[in-house]
Amino acid sequence: MTTNTCSRALTWSFLVWSTAALAQVDPGVRGGPAGAGQPLPNLTASELAFFEAGLEDFEEAEGIGDGLGPRFNLDGCGGCHLQPAVGGTSGPVNPQVSVATAFGARNTVPPFITLNGPIREARFKRTPAGARDGGVHGLFVISGRSDNTGSAAGCNIVQENFASEVAANNVIFRIPTPVFGAGLIEEIPDRLILQNLAANPTTKSQLGISGRVNRNDSDGRITRFGWKAQNVSGLFFSGEAYNVEMGITNEMFQVERDETPECQIVPVPNDVLLTDAATPLEAVIAIDKFAVFMRFLAPPTPSSTTPGGNASITEGFNAFVNIGCVQCHTRSLRTENTTVAALRNREAVLFSDLALHNMGPGLADDIVQGLAGPDEFRTAPLWGLGQRIFFLHDGRTRDLLQAIQAHRSTGNGTFGPSEANTVIDRFNALPAARRQDMLNFLRSL
Repeated sequence: MTTNTCSRALTWSFLVWSTAALAQVDPGVRGGPAGAGQPLPNLTASELAFFEAGLEDFEEAEGIGDGLGPRFNLDGCGGCHLQPAVGGTSGPVNPQVSVATAFGARNTVPPFITLNGPIREARFKRTPAGARDGGVHGLFVISGRSDNTGSAAGCNIVQENFASEVAANNVIFRIPTPVFGAGLIEEIPDRLILQNLAANPTTKSQLGISGRVNRNDSDGRITRFGWKAQNVSGLFFSGEAYNVEMGITNEMFQVERDETPECQIVPVPNDVLLTDAATPLEAVIAIDKFAVFMRFLAPPTPSSTTPGGNASITEGFNAFVNIGCVQCHTRSLRTENTTVAALRNREAVLFSDLALHNMGPGLADDIVQGLAGPDEFRTAPLWGLGQRIFFLHDGRTRDLLQAIQAHRSTGNGTFGPSEANTVIDRFNALPAARRQDMLNFLRSL
């Protein structure tokens, strides 16, 4: 073999090795324009005015005089739902670190909250007596805080002992779910969700996929928002978040979560209908504005070329379909007739069936919400995934490949196997280049 021939062979071997080594790498958060955070097209002028008012309230940081606390996780919706635009999820810098001691507050940052980590809420699995808990436990208290809206200098409640609860394996975490396209999700008829869930029964059976819907206890309607599809509407989602995440009472949740007298800085419900307002828009309360903002918020716009180019993205989508991911992550569902023309008869390309699936012990959080059991989660919509930083319900990883592999989990004495096991086995059996195409496709969304 000549020197030149040998050199070319070595160069070719290096290129082959390099290509193999670079395959199956999460391309990372997609750069470029956010492609999200805008209103739906074709809103009327009045609908757009309500969207803008909702956006303004959504971005506002609340203070003591607004009703913040006594226990809370953050002081505004926009701080949690920030990436890649307002309405998204955890951003690159966690504002919970600074809010802990803002304006003289005397909080300690819990060990699971870090500056560059995901925004998190904490839920306890069990009460001290051993019964199921599952509720959100506010990370911070207003004790000692005095901001430009009021003072809690006389409030002396203290944080819960999160370190001991973590040591006892009694805490699970949730990160914010994006609310892009929430109005489209809200308007998908129940019967279409059920029809989709019942479709392709043979294929689903072969893959080990079943699934079921979560339902509202009162009227039996299919619930669809939240990690366990526990909330039925954007309005309920808003009212609960205002009360649970910020501690602000409202028309939907009138009573403080902590009724310590010295900490009732605003002793009446904080967010109520203004019956003497000059205009209808001024009369609308914050949780209604939040709900309208989410209802009119457009879904994210995917990229057809980034990352990896159009051919790779197309091959990745084909693989996504062929190995069976689409049996849970349904490409699209449709709305039907609605009061808002911009939401009427629209295709929602959300990549979710909005149903619950058993995910095995690896992802099980031992929390029950509605019909959702301790190892069941809603199929997370994938639109906007390309610009998310953190993955899975607790934000445990930034790596998309790790998030995919976490869907595989064999059963144990407590929980059965994940419904995704066969699909993940198929993913792992793909050629390396095709696995990379799938990662590129997912990051294009």
